[in-house]
Amino acid sequence: MKINEIFYSLQGEGYNTGTPAIFVRFSGCNLRCPFCDTDYSKGKEMEETEIAAEVAKFPASLVVLTGGEPAAHVTASLVELLHAEGKTIAIETNGTQTLPKNINWITLSPKDMFLGKKAAPVLSEADEIKIVYDGETDMQEQIKKYEHINVKHRFIQPCDTGNATKNAEIIQHTIAFCKQHPEWRLSLQTHKILNIK
Repeated sequence: MKINEIFYSLQGEGYNTGTPAIFVRFSGCNLRCPFCDTDYSKGKEMEETEIAAEVAKFPASLVVLTGGEPAAHVTASLVELLHAEGKTIAIETNGTQTLPKNINWITLSPKDMFLGKKAAPVLSEADEIKIVYDGETDMQEQIKKYEHINVKHRFIQPCDTGNATKNAEIIQHTIAFCKQHPEWRLSLQTHKILNIK
């Protein structure tokens, strides 16, 4: 498996915000989102046992499989090796591919609002759904596309455009959306706010 990096930090987004976590970032994705923060030119090939051994060096119990698109790479056997190290496995996925059944926590972050039908999620359930909001999309219409997906927690996350003025505008729109639709919660990229990895 090509691994971009393995590092220890705090989960910055969604339901588990603030939780110490070991991040396993896979290199490569079936989509190309305009705001992606992963450099796919970096990474090294690692065996599943090597990944588990590296993860075992850190004290946290939560492991977050991210990318890129981890669903394109992760296997049930890797998850079992991580479970054997006493870890709880979460995955952050665009939802366009099926997942091993032994993953503990699924964060679905669909990207079809940016990339069209080719990015439509195929998953029917997840622990949380996290929608990145760009300030332009009609979110009322967008969330209807996900009503058939069984999720426990719903988050809207303002897109970081790199422009402070535009970001402030998007945040205000996101707050207003959450107030109008209280079943949705605000997710912020706290790792960027705190300037931590």
